[in-house]
Amino acid sequence: MKTADPELMRAINRFNVLDTIRRHGPIARVEISERTELSTTTVSAITASLLDDGLILPRHEGDLRNEASRGRPRVMLEINPDAARVVGAKIAASRMVFVVTNFRGDMLSKLTLPIRVDRQPIAVIADLIEDGVRRCVVDAGLSLEDVDSVCLGLPGVIEHRTGRVRSSPIFREQNVDFAREMSDRLGVRAIVESDAEAVTLAHHWFGKARDLQDMVLISLEQTIGLGVLHGNQLFRGAGGLSHNLGDLVLGVTPQGMVRLSSLAGESAILANQPPDGRFAEAIRLGRGMAHAQALIEAEDNTLLSAATRAGEAVGLALANIVTLFAPPRVIIVGSSLALGEPFLNSLRDAYEAAIPPSIKGVAELVFDQSTDEIWAQGAAAVALWELYESPWSTTGPAL
Repeated sequence: MKTADPELMRAINRFNVLDTIRRHGPIARVEISERTELSTTTVSAITASLLDDGLILPRHEGDLRNEASRGRPRVMLEINPDAARVVGAKIAASRMVFVVTNFRGDMLSKLTLPIRVDRQPIAVIADLIEDGVRRCVVDAGLSLEDVDSVCLGLPGVIEHRTGRVRSSPIFREQNVDFAREMSDRLGVRAIVESDAEAVTLAHHWFGKARDLQDMVLISLEQTIGLGVLHGNQLFRGAGGLSHNLGDLVLGVTPQGMVRLSSLAGESAILANQPPDGRFAEAIRLGRGMAHAQALIEAEDNTLLSAATRAGEAVGLALANIVTLFAPPRVIIVGSSLALGEPFLNSLRDAYEAAIPPSIKGVAELVFDQSTDEIWAQGAAAVALWELYESPWSTTGPAL
């Protein structure tokens, strides 16, 4: 990155000012300057441009009609919620969740479709997603012409920059150019993102990490995902690749590599249950973990052992992640939290045993039962993030 590039620096400064207004608005220019460490002259120039583009609005504090009031009223700045609308979605194996938000990230509508989509042909999955997007947009009192972009959060290894899904448990195929597929169908720019990255941004914007510039999130769902926030930016790999924590190697046996997913993935935890009956039906409907919770409470020894083993594996992986990044907070989300105390106690014990003494106590562990709407709202935040970074004119974002 050539940080000396004037255009790049202007774009970075502009984003920081806009994001600061979103986080702390209504806010005065002098406070924006303090929070961003930009000069008041630079902040004034940027906010003037944002006002011209209609991305922010002025709010006058004080009564202009009160002659007894001293001085000029303070001008506070806030995000214009009507500057843009986006759609965010969480696409899971057994359900799809959609939200429409305004430019500030406020939810305008939401829609949940409890339908199994995994392993369907790509065209069928695309049809279902298109229907969900259109229905959610109509529920918000809008049309697709009113929407600036759509972001779809999927499990698996996603190449964010190209919108290519390298692999996902939802798709039969690999290396699917899904962003192009959905953009062509909707006539609106579609972004494809890892669901773990999306829920990481959701917690940074709306949830348990609003006060932080750096944090780590681990998602324990059908896949085991990793989100890393550094300096208020999502950290991605080459080509914008997401991180599939389930592929992390924990050891080697004569039978081969032992990866995290083989011990702590949802399918590994539920693998030794009978292939028929109510539990098998619950797994098929995507409710395996919820049913597993009831069996654990009933002291099912097979599931207790699987939950304990999974918790230990996640605790070891978590210790390795904290050793690498030393974040102030690690947020753990996902369906595996339904396994309850056997899983959580095993995770905590393994983490405490594995974390180096030199960084013990550095990271706060937070366990959060994030709703599906939060995951979808995180995908919307990804779309908004890109709009915030885009150069604008009075006619809209130049994407």
